Amino acid sequence: MRKLFLGLILGILVLAGCFPGFSPISQSINFPNHEVGLLNQSSTATITSNQLIDTTSTPFPTNNLQPFETPTIQPSLPIYTAVQLNLPRPSNQVNILLLGSDYRPKKGFNTDVIMVLSLNLDKGTATLTSFPRDLYVDIPNYGMNRINAAQAIGGFELTAATLQENFDVIVDYYIMTNFSGFKYIVDALGGITVEAGMELNDSCALPQAVDRMCRIPVGKNQMNGATALWYVRSRETTNDFDRTRRAQEVITAIFKKAMTLEAINRGPELYDLFKSYVETDLPMDIVLHLLPISAQIIEDPSLVKRYTIGPDNIIYHTVPESGAMVLIPDPVSVSEIIMEAFYQYSE
Repeated sequence: MRKLFLGLILGILVLAGCFPGFSPISQSINFPNHEVGLLNQSSTATITSNQLIDTTSTPFPTNNLQPFETPTIQPSLPIYTAVQLNLPRPSNQVNILLLGSDYRPKKGFNTDVIMVLSLNLDKGTATLTSFPRDLYVDIPNYGMNRINAAQAIGGFELTAATLQENFDVIVDYYIMTNFSGFKYIVDALGGITVEAGMELNDSCALPQAVDRMCRIPVGKNQMNGATALWYVRSRETTNDFDRTRRAQEVITAIFKKAMTLEAINRGPELYDLFKSYVETDLPMDIVLHLLPISAQIIEDPSLVKRYTIGPDNIIYHTVPESGAMVLIPDPVSVSEIIMEAFYQYSE
């Protein structure tokens, strides 16, 4: 039982990260049901041509390997409208922001992976929603920019405010790891089995490369840390939406591996190793309170639904002065995703 208990904790921490330093375990759990204090309450913003763009542009597919059609660029500046649902938040809900950063010493960083894990403890269900890094949104008090710039500009508080203002998503906690930590976690688990939804052929510098190209076929694929990181970040022959899908596949694979008997038996060891590779404000008492839903998900993975803002939910746009390609969220279709993923509204 003790090993299972540690394994469940490990599974939650790997799915959502791990952390150094815990708050004392409390007798009663009060989940936050607050709104981040926004610096700018305006729900509409006009995109101008001189906005700050300081992140690397994501190349979009240009060959036959692409899973989506080549986008048609909109020549005019669209009017951006934020999602405002004004719906009551479900009771006993915990939303955890999962961030993967490209941090390197003495260099700036952006969050290339942005997901929100929403746990409904009353229903015993969970959703994992991805927000593409190139979404062009209103960052409170800083104007229009890619969503992945918010963390570098103002940390978790600004990222949370950005999600709330633009998508009506309230985040309670965050967990962030960089790509070095990501590789280490996968290798410490002894590798993972990733269920690839689409074939990937892209350039790589891995030992298994043939003519500097690597291929991942559809179906189950064994990956070490370096391969898993390449799989998530590969971008030359695919686009941001495909990368988002692959990131969800890898996170799912990590969680499944963490719940194997081998990982459970190594629970204390892995826990101590992992906690040095992430940053979070998630307290231990909340982790313990999430153990029951973790066990339910292990028994029935269908309890977790995955969502993403995809090509049907955005308008492609080029910022005139910088030439950067960005994604303008469509408020109508994105609202439908948010309603189902976070408010349990579905037709």
